Amino acid sequence: MATLKDVARESGLTVGTVSRVLNNRGYISDKAREKVDAAMKKLNYRPNEVARSLSKSSTNTIGVIVPHIRHPYFTEMISNLENQAYKKGYKILLCNSRSIQEKEREYIEICTSNKVAGIILCSGTVPVEVFDEIGIPVVTIERFLDNGTAAVECDNRQGGALAAERLIACGCRHLLHVGNIGGQFMPADMRTEGFREVCERENVPFVELLTEEIQYNSMKYGELIEDALQKYPETDGLFANSDVIAAQTLQTCRKLQIAVPERLKVIGFDDVFLATLTTPQLTTVHQPIKEMAEIAINLLHDSASGKLVPKRTVLPVCLTARETA
Repeated sequence: MATLKDVARESGLTVGTVSRVLNNRGYISDKAREKVDAAMKKLNYRPNEVARSLSKSSTNTIGVIVPHIRHPYFTEMISNLENQAYKKGYKILLCNSRSIQEKEREYIEICTSNKVAGIILCSGTVPVEVFDEIGIPVVTIERFLDNGTAAVECDNRQGGALAAERLIACGCRHLLHVGNIGGQFMPADMRTEGFREVCERENVPFVELLTEEIQYNSMKYGELIEDALQKYPETDGLFANSDVIAAQTLQTCRKLQIAVPERLKVIGFDDVFLATLTTPQLTTVHQPIKEMAEIAINLLHDSASGKLVPKRTVLPVCLTARETA
């Protein structure tokens, strides 16, 4: 069985340098990382994570807690987080909470007991007091915590405004917004604020349609959308809080024989891969998921290294025009 000394000999580096690469300590050049990685693969060397964790206050693992793994937005976010973490020498411990507080608390305990370097939280239902004394960096995505380490968000208000401006510019005069979960505040609610502000400024009537958590968890919005389009038959422009909702709007419109974009124009939010798979392809608000993931990992890494990091980072969004508006 290969040892650390064998990896050092094979890579042409010192044992200390190899150790720094494995433990992600100090400055390590990309060339050195590549040499160590190649040597480990050639020798089939696997570091003993248990032994390493016993000698350190933390491991090279990041806990990632999400409320959903089937939702295309979180699927894409997880993929980008894992990719960025790997570039920094981290592995991820993925926890799917399904927005259940008991599971979220349990996963946080699992993360801390496994000495993770930090936690990236994509869930909005964990009580803030949970993070008061866990003693590791907590970086939130699309949620701001006063007692968190840092938060990364997109400009949701700007996104809602862009959607309203686009629909109005396309000639829509009876708008419908579908998305917010009733009774549960999230940063995504600011999409509605931006949408509302533009509609009121332009004196364009609109209806806000709340969703329920059961629909969010099941990703089944068809019945809700069908009822709304039948209740408000004059609707000629619809803004959905996610591409999932927008895609199901297209399905519902086909069922009701409502032509898109001729009769009804539709705009989604997120710009995940799904938006390019629909017919017609979705016009949507592009959320910079890759950049958000990269910044979140960098913030956690810097904080775990003892550096000061900005408390809040908000990234701009833009409209990706395709075929539905």
